[in-house]
Amino acid sequence: MPQPDSASLRHLTAAAGLAPGRFIADSRVRLGLADFLSDGTIALPLERFRGRSVLILCDRQLAFVRVLLQLDGIAARLVLCPSDFDFAHLPAVTAEAEIDAIVTDSADVTACMGSGMPITVCGHYPGEPEPARGTATEWILFTSGTSDRPKLVAHTLASLTGPLEDGLAQASDVVWSTFYDVRRYGGMQILLRGLVGGGSMVLSQADEPVADFLGRAGACGVTHISGTPSHWRRALMSAATDRISPRYVRLSGEVADQAILDNLAAAFPAAAISHAFASTEAGVAFDVGDGLAGFPAWLIDQAGAKAKAELRLENGSLRIRSGRTASRYLGNRGVLRGPDGFVDTGDMIEVHAGRCHFAGRREGVINVGGQKVHPEEVEAVINRLPGVRMSRVRGRPSPITGSLVVADIVMESSVGADSFKAMKAGILDACRAALPAHKVPAILQAVASLDIAASGKLVRRHA
Repeated sequence: MPQPDSASLRHLTAAAGLAPGRFIADSRVRLGLADFLSDGTIALPLERFRGRSVLILCDRQLAFVRVLLQLDGIAARLVLCPSDFDFAHLPAVTAEAEIDAIVTDSADVTACMGSGMPITVCGHYPGEPEPARGTATEWILFTSGTSDRPKLVAHTLASLTGPLEDGLAQASDVVWSTFYDVRRYGGMQILLRGLVGGGSMVLSQADEPVADFLGRAGACGVTHISGTPSHWRRALMSAATDRISPRYVRLSGEVADQAILDNLAAAFPAAAISHAFASTEAGVAFDVGDGLAGFPAWLIDQAGAKAKAELRLENGSLRIRSGRTASRYLGNRGVLRGPDGFVDTGDMIEVHAGRCHFAGRREGVINVGGQKVHPEEVEAVINRLPGVRMSRVRGRPSPITGSLVVADIVMESSVGADSFKAMKAGILDACRAALPAHKVPAILQAVASLDIAASGKLVRRHA
């Protein structure tokens, strides 16, 4: 695979080879990659952005990819706004990232007007010769928090392409796709695999029905596809997974419990099922393809050239150090890496019989009478039960214990209200058999659906 060094994404994409079969597609069009790189239907006056800090606000992911390819190596900084960007944060983001220009694919720029920045709408501009691309552009990604204002995380093309050195799917017949927005870390990893790895790419679109997306992906011959466990649970619930026949299925972004791994293996018996740990700050730490939840304990405290990422546990929290991690947060938003270079992920790990299991997020703990409950570990028990599609465990305030454990459960469509009442005892028995008493839900309730954020993660805050 071509190495980034001081090269731009455009150079690396071209270096990977522009075979006639390579393409990039979204919900509207499918373009040969060679044509996509040279097509001027969406173009920018590039010299106008040299050395500037640019906010990219595009509705369509395809337009975003074109802008990214054009400006990387020219702009000093690119801020990659995801589809769910909250314009209420625009003043803070422009100040924090020292934005001095905005690029959008929409003629309706009223939402950007209050920034006071010069706004460029992608369109027809006089042709310019291919400019020199010697700038080491800083790529700024948003964290995927769903409550407070997201932090801005600084990466480079080198840190983002570091995980691609695993040799996975570097062939022109590979067609990548992802449920993710490619402006977020998980989606960006897949986009780079498609562009720099020599394959093709099928982009999703915000608010596109799952069945429609899977139908498009299948029609394009997708071979490798990724998403969060919540994405995949929703896909399995849609009964549209038969529209794709992938060779490789990847999960990341949330805890991959045994139930979702088993269900995907059943849905795609010919595919390799893999789950990776990655975060916007820490980058990709490892990839597990043995079909089991968690990861081997021998990965902890490995060092040296063979360890692409160093992992350690400190007070139960997973910490990561590698050349794939981000450099810093922008603004006064805290310290990203410790003095030793390790990133504290905030993901809590428990080790059993040589296997590390994710208990949940440190900040997501439910306090029941002074004892901790990680929602994810309770969900893992519930999700593996017959008739259950997915679940969300949360805390409900209690004047006696501080919190009660509540489980919202999406059942299979064949399970009616009366059947759920009859099944409650069995669900509670399974929880009691697998969990300490304080972790057993006090309340079980059936719900029609559970919200999934634009980041692909289960929305855990509940009014």
